[in-house]
Amino acid sequence: MRLRPFKYVPVFSLPVLVYISLMNTGWLTYLPLIEAFIIIPFLELLIKPDPTNLSDEESELASKTFTFDLLIYLIVPVHLFLLFTFFQTIGEAGLTLADKIGRTSAMGLSCGVFGINVAHELGHRKKRYEKFLAKILLLTSLYMHFFIEHNRGHHKRVSTPEDPSSARKGENLYRFWIRSVVFAYLSAWRLEADRLRKRNVPIVSIENEMLLFQIIQLTFIIAVWQFFGFQVMFFFLCAAVMGFLLLETVNYIEHYGLQRVRKASGYERVMPRHSWNSDHHIGRMMLFELSRHSDHHYMASRKYQVLRHISESPQMPTGYPGMMMLALIPPIWFGLMNRKLEKWNANV
Repeated sequence: MRLRPFKYVPVFSLPVLVYISLMNTGWLTYLPLIEAFIIIPFLELLIKPDPTNLSDEESELASKTFTFDLLIYLIVPVHLFLLFTFFQTIGEAGLTLADKIGRTSAMGLSCGVFGINVAHELGHRKKRYEKFLAKILLLTSLYMHFFIEHNRGHHKRVSTPEDPSSARKGENLYRFWIRSVVFAYLSAWRLEADRLRKRNVPIVSIENEMLLFQIIQLTFIIAVWQFFGFQVMFFFLCAAVMGFLLLETVNYIEHYGLQRVRKASGYERVMPRHSWNSDHHIGRMMLFELSRHSDHHYMASRKYQVLRHISESPQMPTGYPGMMMLALIPPIWFGLMNRKLEKWNANV
């Protein structure tokens, strides 16, 4: 168990590649994209998925092993260092447009994989400082409302028509992006307004987190503009958009076409069969087990290191990076996933 946390150390290859990207020009600026969407998907085609679970005793010990938490905490200063480096380097004289696109895509990948993904893990934790760290990471993608909508909205409404973050059968990724981004944002406002109304607190109040989030994000954007210039601010906005579109692409593949049954008393309980799962080892490792998503929705309080394979959950044909690439090409996605979905529904 002492060595088990170190299987996640390779995730830090991404910030190393992002730093190399930010300090170089030419094809080297695209190294993070090459790792994430070429090398990893290729390896996952060769390596069989691993459905092995920890024993109950191992799970209990892993839950209490601080090293797992430390790895997550380290992401915060690493990601913020990369963002500051990005601010200092993206406006350098002599860069070609291709160089700037490469560096911006590297930063955007960090915003999605580290900023939002790790914020997702920390946002489910109970300690206040962990929730605070989650909000800091979400700020880097200008997606702080995710903290409200995901925990109070998505987890309650997942795999229902009421959930903007659950993709419907036949809905392509690009249409989903628009629907999810817009309606998840509006949902966060409604959820926060409902919370304040139940407490008899005015909506326009310092206690309105959504209002605070907008002020914080706008202040951050203006600060980047004032300290680093308009060009840096523009490319930061591009990186932030890439970060949250990576999140929405993950949302798309996680619940595509899966539906909970509606009964007289409401929707059935969220079960492992309502989320697509992937046991492909490299993707699991690089995303801190995000791809064991069925167990996450079944029991959101589980830390990443103890998430389980559940045989009753539908399985993806490859890991998350490869599935994200497939989702970008709707005809291929529909041809593959609609068949798997129909087969899954027939056997449930």
